[in-house]
Amino acid sequence: MNSKNKDMCVACDNGILNIRVGAIIIKDEKVLMVGNECADYLYSVGGRIKFGETAEEAVLREVFEETGVKMEIDRLGFVHENYFYGDSPSNLGKLIYEISFFYYMKAPKDFSPFCESFSEDNGKEHLKWVSLCDDVKMYPEFFKTELKAPADRVKYYVTDERQKSNL
Repeated sequence: MNSKNKDMCVACDNGILNIRVGAIIIKDEKVLMVGNECADYLYSVGGRIKFGETAEEAVLREVFEETGVKMEIDRLGFVHENYFYGDSPSNLGKLIYEISFFYYMKAPKDFSPFCESFSEDNGKEHLKWVSLCDDVKMYPEFFKTELKAPADRVKYYVTDERQKSNL
């Protein structure tokens, strides 16, 4: 079996392990997010790392796939460990453990993205510029506070929905 270029998404018992990248693209005090027709929330530009590529290679590929624009990386901003329950048809109710690397990107001055991508369940995706003050459901949630005053160092976050389900 050739595993090269396969998404880093692995079944583990009754759950899933994902290794993913996200892009932080800021312009005019707004961050570029992605939505799709199957979800009531927005998420970062990005996706799963493919086996055989580095996180930096993956974020450059994902940004190009989702915006049509080749960009440069500025720096790594966040590492995020996240336990959550899937909400798309392919992973509904499954526990997902996701490790994400979020990179600040260097957006060109004439940046004019377009989106022709689809979610894993074939929902048409769309790009949306979001003010961090907007009352919009977005993931990761820490973007709303952290991107208002970005730190010069890499920050580490853990989000764990398993704790919420036991309340």
